[in-house]
Amino acid sequence: MVWLFLLFLLVSVSSADEDPFIGVNIGTLLADMPSPTQVASLLKSQSIRHVRLYDADNAMLVALANTGVRVTVTVPNDELLGVGQSNSTAANWVSKHVLAHVPATNITAIAVGSEVLSSLPNAAPVIVSAMKFVHAALVAADLDSTIKVSTPLASSIILDSFPPSQAFFNRSWDSVTVPMLKFLQSTNSYLMLNVYPYYDYMRPKSRIRLDYALFRPLPPNKEAVDANTLLHYTNVFDAIVDAAYFAMAYLNFTNIPIKVLESGWPSKGDSSEPDATMDNANTYNSNLIRHVLNSTGTPKHPGVAVSTYIYELYNEDQRPGAVSEKNWGLFDANGVPVYTLHLTGSGLVLANDTANETYCVAREGADAKMLQAALDWACGPGKVDCSALMQGQPCYDPDTVEAHATYAFDAYYHQMGMALGTCFFNGVAAITTTNPSHETCLFPGSGKNGTLINGTSLAPSANSTSDSSAPCQSWRSINVALFAGMLMLLSITIFT
Repeated sequence: MVWLFLLFLLVSVSSADEDPFIGVNIGTLLADMPSPTQVASLLKSQSIRHVRLYDADNAMLVALANTGVRVTVTVPNDELLGVGQSNSTAANWVSKHVLAHVPATNITAIAVGSEVLSSLPNAAPVIVSAMKFVHAALVAADLDSTIKVSTPLASSIILDSFPPSQAFFNRSWDSVTVPMLKFLQSTNSYLMLNVYPYYDYMRPKSRIRLDYALFRPLPPNKEAVDANTLLHYTNVFDAIVDAAYFAMAYLNFTNIPIKVLESGWPSKGDSSEPDATMDNANTYNSNLIRHVLNSTGTPKHPGVAVSTYIYELYNEDQRPGAVSEKNWGLFDANGVPVYTLHLTGSGLVLANDTANETYCVAREGADAKMLQAALDWACGPGKVDCSALMQGQPCYDPDTVEAHATYAFDAYYHQMGMALGTCFFNGVAAITTTNPSHETCLFPGSGKNGTLINGTSLAPSANSTSDSSAPCQSWRSINVALFAGMLMLLSITIFT
């Protein structure tokens, strides 16, 4: 919401000295892994400014030098025991993988291990000492204020996660989690959390609805309500993040921010994974990006953004396991987008539409009344020139709410530079790469001389009984008092 976004900018409690951001994870289990320079070129072409590496590969760090990209490097799990048992080993690791590259390469964080408590429990006893040793090496180099140290946790170590207010960390790990949180608090660092609504949705006997997992708009009676706090949850992501906040609070840590180091949705699966589809992956990641960059926050901490790294940049065809495990990427090995995202905002463009030809259309099956309300907004306060939709004009036919809304949505989307959130319209719009132009009706973005979109004419209402000289009579008939309230509400809820 707009006022929460402004509040965030003014009084954010986050420890990060930056606006909320979306980053990407760069896995390397590809048969034909692009070279580090090719990876850097792809990041530049997409204006991706934040990445997480699963190691601290020298060639990759060299390729990222002088690009401005903010890099999180990782102490791999197979090096964790050595780093955690020896201060000098940790110092050597930092010297080789960090000091040798800064400041040319903008390393901003070190992830010590990855999901150690759940995937490598025998190394759990040394995880905190490893974090302390790495941090001590940064202190010695006077880099501790600019490079944070943390460790990514799988959300599965949070038990009884719904309702979030009852969540707590697995108590068998108290000897690790408590000193870990003390370390994060004392160093002004943050909790790294991996959040995968897909896995929660796919869990046997899961009662999670697909729309709830994908951030799709829910009617109020379908929202999940925490009976203890009366907080309403409209998506799994927020519920998991708040469960982590409450789990920390249960241990008396209330001021440690969270960054989500991994989150995403697979675009392909086998017969047992019917919801691992391109459409669902696009929906989840698009909505996730919008949610983060709008500084929506969570019900427990509204307006406090949770910066997130999408898993992942490339499909990793060499990753073992189910088909879905190989298909979390935004791009294939050749840098071709697996599906199209075109989202901009907060200085970031994640536009894996390399052709830059995207259109905003009415979502199939969208509620007609919501479409009409969004159409009225676009052709009114949205200042779209909808004269092409008047009777006798090129885009009048077909005379349906869906067709007229598609034209108005696309015009607004391109009028606003295809910016973040400008193809949402309260969930009744969707981005496509299919040009919706037809016959003599040319849509903005089609690369042709379409209708200008900087006017203020109103679009005809498909439900209007007025003649063509009085388009959108239903909009103008709203009384003035209601208009003011509706305008403010629509401006906030539809386009943010």
